[in-house]
Amino acid sequence: YLTILSGYPPHMTQSSPALDTDTSIYSQWRSLVARYQRPSYWRSSWQLANTLVPYAVCLVLMYWCLEYSIFLEMALAVPTAGFLVRIFIVSHDCGHGAYFRSRRANDIVGGITSFLCLTPYHYWKPEHAVHHASAGNLDERGRGDIWTMTVKEYLAASRVKRFGYRIYRNPLVLFGVGAFSVFMIEYRVPPRKGKGTTRDRLSVWRTNLGIAAVLVLAHFTIGLKALALIEVPVFFIAAGAGAWLFYVQHQFENVYWARDKEWDYVAACMQGSSYYRLPRVLQWFTGNIGFHHVHHLSAKIPNYFLEKCHKENPVMQQVHQLSIWSSLACMRYRLWDEEQKRLITFAQFRDYQRAA
Repeated sequence: YLTILSGYPPHMTQSSPALDTDTSIYSQWRSLVARYQRPSYWRSSWQLANTLVPYAVCLVLMYWCLEYSIFLEMALAVPTAGFLVRIFIVSHDCGHGAYFRSRRANDIVGGITSFLCLTPYHYWKPEHAVHHASAGNLDERGRGDIWTMTVKEYLAASRVKRFGYRIYRNPLVLFGVGAFSVFMIEYRVPPRKGKGTTRDRLSVWRTNLGIAAVLVLAHFTIGLKALALIEVPVFFIAAGAGAWLFYVQHQFENVYWARDKEWDYVAACMQGSSYYRLPRVLQWFTGNIGFHHVHHLSAKIPNYFLEKCHKENPVMQQVHQLSIWSSLACMRYRLWDEEQKRLITFAQFRDYQRAA
């Protein structure tokens, strides 16, 4: 199973139980994804050009519109945020070593694009790797995922913790203030000793120093007020959109969760990640991340080959699909019911309590 990745999740080794599989099946999975794991220099370069250049143009237009109409400037924040989401997908691919064949090229481009997203590249990269290695594992929650409690945990929680959980899972927090604060506040604080490496902390401080330099430059050029009027709405929209994408691709009703002893990596990829079927324009802006099951099966596949892998392999199409309309129901799911093996709403939880 694990040859779907170009290596093993951090907490698994070649002696792990999940690798005790039939050799032929093992080889089939390897050959299935191997031909998609070869990044194209020209495809990557063209994607960088058609993302960064329009993003810069949009920022200039927003600044120009400030003189004439604040409403037009705010309207332009929507496509600008779309390009910022696409920039984040590029940095995300670089973090997986999937965008270029050269590790140095990945780190350089990843560092620049991550900075544009106010994200410390070398701090975010290992955190996200943990998400890939433990998605769907009930005993490995807490890093790089969305806080999800089981029914039993919620029943045993104090009133304060329940209240905090309800606030956290509120859509206005998850996709609004909370998502925005991750990029604006959380990524500005270096991890404490024991929680991160020296490289992680340096990555945060370098990013903060770069942001400080931008603020000083803006002060002497366009002004901090103009910078805020441009960047705040763009980041608010982009952060919310990114949080929504991450949420619906792992928080649908029949998603896969299991305890560590029963947890299976491939099942977590194919049953714990959805295929988010988006209109072509939104698929373009989100860098094909809707093919999330393919991405989890092999993080080494660059974003521009995810759709190709999905379409050319029928097994990839046997996953949970979501449309924009059907994905709205995902906002209602709050707790994991280990007995029924599905996410439930708070209303269903109250029915559970009455029945008990």
